[in-house]
Amino acid sequence: MNRRILKTLTIAAVLVFFAFFFFLPVWQVLKGGLRDNEGHFTLFYFKEVFLNPIYLGGLWNSLCIGICTTLLSVAISMPLAWLADRFDFAGKRILTGALLLPMILAPFVGALGMQCIFGRYGAFNALLEALHIVKPGLGPDWFAGGFVAVVVLEALHLFPIMYLNVSAALANVDPQLLEAAADFGCTGFRRFRKIVLPLVMPGVFAGASLVFIWSFTELGTPLMFDYGRCTAVQIYEGLNDLGSNQMPYALVAIVMIFSTGMYALAKFLFGRGGTAMLSKAGRASAQKKLTGWRQAAVIAVFGGIGLFTLLPHLGVLGLAVCKSWYHSILPATPTLEHIQAALGHSLTIPSIINSLRYALLAVLIAIALGIFSAVSIVRDKSRLSWILDTLVMLPLAVPGLVLAFGYLALGQKGEIFYCFDPIQNPTVLLVISYAVRRLPYVVRAAVAGLQQTSVSYEEAAASLGAGPFAVFRRITVPLIMANLIAGGILAFSFSMLEVSDSLILAHKAAYFPITKAIYELSSLLGQGQALASALGLWTMLFLGVSLLTASTILGKKLGALFRV
Repeated sequence: MNRRILKTLTIAAVLVFFAFFFFLPVWQVLKGGLRDNEGHFTLFYFKEVFLNPIYLGGLWNSLCIGICTTLLSVAISMPLAWLADRFDFAGKRILTGALLLPMILAPFVGALGMQCIFGRYGAFNALLEALHIVKPGLGPDWFAGGFVAVVVLEALHLFPIMYLNVSAALANVDPQLLEAAADFGCTGFRRFRKIVLPLVMPGVFAGASLVFIWSFTELGTPLMFDYGRCTAVQIYEGLNDLGSNQMPYALVAIVMIFSTGMYALAKFLFGRGGTAMLSKAGRASAQKKLTGWRQAAVIAVFGGIGLFTLLPHLGVLGLAVCKSWYHSILPATPTLEHIQAALGHSLTIPSIINSLRYALLAVLIAIALGIFSAVSIVRDKSRLSWILDTLVMLPLAVPGLVLAFGYLALGQKGEIFYCFDPIQNPTVLLVISYAVRRLPYVVRAAVAGLQQTSVSYEEAAASLGAGPFAVFRRITVPLIMANLIAGGILAFSFSMLEVSDSLILAHKAAYFPITKAIYELSSLLGQGQALASALGLWTMLFLGVSLLTASTILGKKLGALFRV
């Protein structure tokens, strides 16, 4: 079989997979929003979203969550990325590496920890009472209302994506441009505003588009803070009437239009064309070595921001490993009671096994599709390869909420996925949804490896008579194995912590993944939150090790997994 036929089969396989498990669910959502209960075309439901104050208010709140989360993420990440790029200081490697730690905890789990710290009877108010700033029991609920809490939690979880993109963009700024600007008297903040900022804007906008899409469609965090006035929660609450009510279809379709529009804008303005306009660094910039009070100030900035971003993790840790944490500055009496109780609960062990099974199968599918796609993208410089590259990255533009809703709709009686009915057994659709959502990570990791590997090795093997499959199996795969492992680890880890797909598709306790089990445990009276935190602690440790391993393998290429 020659290379051309192999490439054609690869692209055909990816297209068939995407046709059934990506475009079909998306089409089902659009079709459902444009038809009435009798199947006739109508714009009534779309209009109703903008005419009904409840739905319009939810959409506006979701947009505000997305915009505010993005702006806060930029405000956190930009100064840190600039300091890390400009200066060298003691402990820099550890401090910058710690900035990735917020990604190891799903924000809806972190909500439990933040409520313990900033609730009316939380640790922060206990500290204010000890300092006689507020009267006992009269401290404010700092996250009352839900909106601020959702924005803060989302920003603390997502700002590392922005940081990785901005850091990569700063590294591409040619120091010679900065030196030339300084020769003409353009220094300090003026040089940053006129030279650096325009050059890094593609990276900023690329990261911002992903942060916006993620936070705009987030489901778990608003649910945990009981903030129902947003579109994602309204969709979730309408799932029970899916067979008779078309409004959830219209809501999901509008969410998808907003998200894909944002992604398309980022891709068009700052995708390939935007980065091509960057003056990439021909040599690394000389970092200024800091000492004395300047070094202490920079370390304090990194340490202070890093500590604040880890507050949700500390809160979850305190709830999980201590007997109680109520109206006190620090949790009381360390104990393993909650962890033991969580592992003994009927939901936990099955949910861990389920998540391991779902994530492993999803990664196998993602790697199988991703490695062949990456080879076609890198080795074949044609328009078809560019189309394939765009195709496999589309899941970043379509939120998990949309795909999960589409799968659920297609699983109704009489639809094509009824044989995979998620109400009865969501295994197949959960595995596929995880694979589709995390495929971009595998592709980008494999692309990074292939770009660093000379094609001459493959050409030499082919010249000695090796066929395409032999070259692929014995040359290509071993050369990029480290990248495949890194991409697979990230895809596996984030699949295990997928929230929207899990909450929407898993209905029976026997098939709950970890995130659905955590959500259900958190609503139990008594020790429910402590049990949920104990299970969340396990996921923190697991994903932390995974991110550390992937970061070690990929190095600075890790940021490529979170770009448009």
